[in-house]
Amino acid sequence: MPPYILPGPVAVLETLLGRWSLLLNHAGITASEIVLGFVLGAVFGTVSGLMLATFATARRWLLPIFVVSQALPVFALAPLLVLWLGYGMASKVAMAVLIIFFPVASSFYHGMRRTDGELLELGRIMGSSKTSLFQYIIIPSALPAFGSGLRVATAVAPIGAVVGEWVGSSSGLGFYMLHANARMQIDRMFAALTVLAVVSLLLYFVIDTLVSKTLYWENPKDLTHEKIL
Repeated sequence: MPPYILPGPVAVLETLLGRWSLLLNHAGITASEIVLGFVLGAVFGTVSGLMLATFATARRWLLPIFVVSQALPVFALAPLLVLWLGYGMASKVAMAVLIIFFPVASSFYHGMRRTDGELLELGRIMGSSKTSLFQYIIIPSALPAFGSGLRVATAVAPIGAVVGEWVGSSSGLGFYMLHANARMQIDRMFAALTVLAVVSLLLYFVIDTLVSKTLYWENPKDLTHEKIL
């Protein structure tokens, strides 16, 4: 293979080491967009999941809108967001939020819908209000599903930021890869992809660790399952 199509690992490693400071600078910008988009997307997804589970009217109107927002290709939305929000960080964060919020909202909503009916009936017999049922039974029961949604959202979070940088930006790993591709500098593209993969893995393992430590009551089943396998 010619190096301008598929460079060897040594060439990629040399580029990675030789341009480490530049790649690190672009990686910091992309990581900031990913983290901010993840936080806002998780908050928006949590609120959306609660609204879907609590209000039947909101569920009838919002659920189709949420599904349509995921059915539209992200490449079709990215130019509009750049046009509306500019070439700065806002459009990239908005794109990340659009991708992140749905897995969180969907997982949280369906987790609340799968609450054990016997626990709900016991709560009603004991005189619990609707607010108490949500606070002490429904939401705690849905948190493992919510944690799974956060893990999925973490894995897809870089997509929104990088796509936004491809459409219009002046910095970030997506911007760097786009310009390297235009100049047939494929070794730089692979170096940027390597850095992006490391950033994504670090973010995933941080969120996975936090979720596992917080939702301690879901661990015993997971551990048993691992021992059986």
